[in-house]
Amino acid sequence: MQNSISPPTSTRLHRNVYEVIQSYVQLTKPRIIVLLLVTTGAAVFLASEGQVDPVVLLATLLGGWLAAAAANTINCLYDRDIDQIMERTSLRPLPSGRVRVRDAMIFAGVLAGLSFILLNTVTNLLAALLAQAGIVFYVLIYTHWLKRHSTQNIVIGGAAGAIPPLVGWAAVTGEVSWSAWVLFLIIFLWTPPHFWALAIYIRDEYAEVDVPMLPVIAGNEVTAKQIWIYTWLMLASTVLLVYPLGDCGLVYVVSAIALSIPFVKKAWLLLGDCENTEVARSLFKYSILYMMLLCGSMALDSLPWAQQVSYTVAQRVETLLSLVSLGA
Repeated sequence: MQNSISPPTSTRLHRNVYEVIQSYVQLTKPRIIVLLLVTTGAAVFLASEGQVDPVVLLATLLGGWLAAAAANTINCLYDRDIDQIMERTSLRPLPSGRVRVRDAMIFAGVLAGLSFILLNTVTNLLAALLAQAGIVFYVLIYTHWLKRHSTQNIVIGGAAGAIPPLVGWAAVTGEVSWSAWVLFLIIFLWTPPHFWALAIYIRDEYAEVDVPMLPVIAGNEVTAKQIWIYTWLMLASTVLLVYPLGDCGLVYVVSAIALSIPFVKKAWLLLGDCENTEVARSLFKYSILYMMLLCGSMALDSLPWAQQVSYTVAQRVETLLSLVSLGA
């Protein structure tokens, strides 16, 4: 934890209870959590084969939210020194003085504890432990060790963001299967294109606070090439849910193909014009939409009607191929 932080130049006091709540919610970085919950929900649907227990789903999402909120709060505590320097983060609750360090630490501890209790009580111990492991990995491995010391910070650190689907899968089945690890892999490989595109867009801000993001250290050209490579690795990993695992069918296949086309196009444009921050911003924004829609297609594909569509289409294709082979 960084301690050499000068007091905020101005402290904006809370005027009412609503503003107090707003400050603590801001500590949790709610916009980031939404995407994590989408990936968790997709895992719950896939593991349940569309027969979702609403109590398990709700408890898993709430437990996941609590764990992610705890991790993000600790991240805000650790990064409050650089948040104070960067213009876009200087008004966050800690650097602005709206929330005290001690109170934020207590808040994070309560959130983590509630997450463990809820997941362990309603789902199972494995899901609860995985959620806590996500907090530890995000705080110790990414925030403390990698973020300020390695250009591979978001590559290795991306594992923290890929843990939520493991939690979702474990909450339903009590184990972590190959399918759960494929979900982990998809998100793990998605993370570099997602964050490096953002890093190109705000490279100067990272440079200002000495965070060694890849564009700052190696330049935009190298970063764009890495984005291109990881994009194709990610797209290849999405196929594994169809073959050889067979967890997803036609709805997912069609969606995955359709969603991959703009992703590849934007990554290609960035590769050809790596200094264009607007292209990088466009890729960053689309990567969020891509992951949300891809997870949505997984959930839809797990439903009985979608499975019936896949079965019917497979039967007709098989019949057609039989007729063709007989005609030959």
